[in-house]
Amino acid sequence: MAEETKTRYSDEELEEFRVIIEGMLEKARAEYNTLRAVVMHGGTNDIEDTSPSFKTVEDDGANQLTKEEASQLAQRQYKFIKNLEAALVRIENKTYGICRVTGKLIPKERLRLVPHATLTVEAKEMLARQGKN
Repeated sequence: MAEETKTRYSDEELEEFRVIIEGMLEKARAEYNTLRAVVMHGGTNDIEDTSPSFKTVEDDGANQLTKEEASQLAQRQYKFIKNLEAALVRIENKTYGICRVTGKLIPKERLRLVPHATLTVEAKEMLARQGKN
Protein backbone atom coordinates (compact mmCIF):
# COMPACT_ATOMS: atom_id res chain seq x y z
CA MET A 1 0.00 0.00 0.00
CA ALA A 2 1.53 3.32 -1.03
CA GLU A 3 2.17 5.90 1.69
CA GLU A 4 -0.08 8.44 -0.10
CA THR A 5 -3.10 6.12 -0.21
CA LYS A 6 -2.83 4.82 3.35
CA THR A 7 -5.62 6.13 5.54
CA ARG A 8 -4.11 4.98 8.84
CA TYR A 9 -0.98 3.43 10.30
CA SER A 10 -0.79 -0.35 10.68
CA ASP A 11 -1.04 -1.99 14.10
CA GLU A 12 2.73 -2.64 13.97
CA GLU A 13 3.43 1.03 13.24
CA LEU A 14 1.04 2.11 16.00
CA GLU A 15 2.87 -0.20 18.41
CA GLU A 16 6.18 1.47 17.49
CA PHE A 17 4.68 4.87 18.31
CA ARG A 18 3.12 3.55 21.54
CA VAL A 19 6.57 2.45 22.75
CA ILE A 20 8.07 5.86 21.89
CA ILE A 21 5.24 7.72 23.63
CA GLU A 22 5.32 5.56 26.76
CA GLY A 23 9.07 6.18 27.08
CA MET A 24 8.57 9.92 26.73
CA LEU A 25 5.65 9.80 29.15
CA GLU A 26 7.75 8.08 31.81
CA LYS A 27 10.48 10.75 31.52
CA ALA A 28 7.94 13.58 31.42
CA ARG A 29 6.19 12.35 34.57
CA ALA A 30 9.52 12.08 36.40
CA GLU A 31 10.43 15.64 35.38
CA TYR A 32 6.98 16.87 36.39
CA ASN A 33 7.32 15.29 39.83
CA THR A 34 10.75 16.88 40.27
CA LEU A 35 9.43 20.30 39.27
CA ARG A 36 6.46 19.93 41.62
CA ALA A 37 8.84 19.07 44.45
CA VAL A 38 10.81 22.26 43.75
CA VAL A 39 7.63 24.31 43.76
CA MET A 40 6.22 22.68 46.90
CA HIS A 41 9.42 22.55 48.93
CA GLY A 42 11.68 25.11 47.28
CA GLY A 43 13.38 27.64 49.53
CA THR A 44 12.35 26.11 52.84
CA ASN A 45 15.79 25.53 54.40
CA ASP A 46 14.73 22.20 55.83
CA ILE A 47 17.07 19.21 56.21
CA GLU A 48 16.94 18.47 52.48
CA ASP A 49 17.97 22.03 51.60
CA THR A 50 21.63 22.19 50.68
CA SER A 51 21.77 25.98 50.45
CA PRO A 52 23.12 28.03 53.36
CA SER A 53 20.64 29.01 56.05
CA PHE A 54 21.40 32.72 55.62
CA LYS A 55 19.98 34.56 52.65
CA THR A 56 20.24 38.11 51.47
CA VAL A 57 17.31 39.97 49.96
CA GLU A 58 18.69 39.29 46.46
CA ASP A 59 18.93 35.56 47.24
CA ASP A 60 15.27 35.46 48.27
CA GLY A 61 14.27 37.24 45.05
CA ALA A 62 16.31 34.83 42.94
CA ASN A 63 14.87 31.89 44.86
CA GLN A 64 11.32 33.13 44.27
CA LEU A 65 11.98 33.55 40.56
CA THR A 66 13.31 30.00 40.44
CA LYS A 67 10.17 28.77 42.18
CA GLU A 68 7.97 30.70 39.70
CA GLU A 69 9.95 29.34 36.77
CA ALA A 70 9.63 25.83 38.16
CA SER A 71 5.88 26.35 38.49
CA GLN A 72 5.61 27.48 34.85
CA LEU A 73 7.76 24.56 33.71
CA ALA A 74 5.60 22.17 35.75
CA GLN A 75 2.47 23.53 34.05
CA ARG A 76 4.02 23.08 30.61
CA GLN A 77 5.14 19.57 31.54
CA TYR A 78 1.63 18.71 32.76
CA LYS A 79 0.18 19.86 29.43
CA PHE A 80 2.81 17.79 27.58
CA ILE A 81 1.86 14.71 29.65
CA LYS A 82 -1.83 15.23 28.85
CA ASN A 83 -0.99 15.54 25.13
CA LEU A 84 1.03 12.30 25.25
CA GLU A 85 -1.79 10.53 27.10
CA ALA A 86 -4.25 11.75 24.44
CA ALA A 87 -1.91 10.35 21.76
CA LEU A 88 -2.07 6.94 23.47
CA VAL A 89 -5.88 7.12 23.32
CA ARG A 90 -5.66 7.88 19.59
CA ILE A 91 -3.42 4.83 19.18
CA GLU A 92 -6.03 2.68 20.95
CA ASN A 93 -8.73 4.16 18.69
CA LYS A 94 -6.51 3.64 15.63
CA THR A 95 -6.82 7.33 14.73
CA TYR A 96 -3.23 8.17 15.69
CA GLY A 97 -1.17 10.01 13.09
CA ILE A 98 -4.14 11.34 11.13
CA CYS A 99 -4.15 15.14 10.68
CA ARG A 100 -7.22 16.63 12.35
CA VAL A 101 -7.48 19.30 9.61
CA THR A 102 -6.61 17.54 6.36
CA GLY A 103 -7.32 13.90 7.27
CA LYS A 104 -3.96 12.95 5.74
CA LEU A 105 -1.36 10.83 7.51
CA ILE A 106 1.20 12.83 9.45
CA PRO A 107 4.65 11.68 8.27
CA LYS A 108 6.42 9.17 10.54
CA GLU A 109 9.46 11.45 10.78
CA ARG A 110 7.30 14.21 12.32
CA LEU A 111 5.58 11.80 14.70
CA ARG A 112 8.92 10.43 15.89
CA LEU A 113 10.02 13.97 16.77
CA VAL A 114 6.63 15.24 18.01
CA PRO A 115 4.68 12.09 18.89
CA HIS A 116 1.67 14.03 20.16
CA ALA A 117 1.27 15.98 16.89
CA THR A 118 -2.27 16.18 15.53
CA LEU A 119 -1.46 18.30 12.47
CA THR A 120 0.73 17.93 9.41
CA VAL A 121 3.28 20.70 8.99
CA GLU A 122 1.24 22.03 6.06
CA ALA A 123 -1.94 22.21 8.16
CA LYS A 124 -0.07 23.88 11.01
CA GLU A 125 1.36 26.50 8.63
CA MET A 126 -2.07 27.05 7.05
CA LEU A 127 -3.65 27.63 10.46
CA ALA A 128 -0.82 29.99 11.43
CA ARG A 129 -1.36 32.04 8.25
CA GLN A 130 -5.10 32.23 8.94
CA GLY A 131 -4.38 33.41 12.47
CA LYS A 132 -2.24 36.27 11.14
CA ASN A 133 -4.92 37.55 8.74
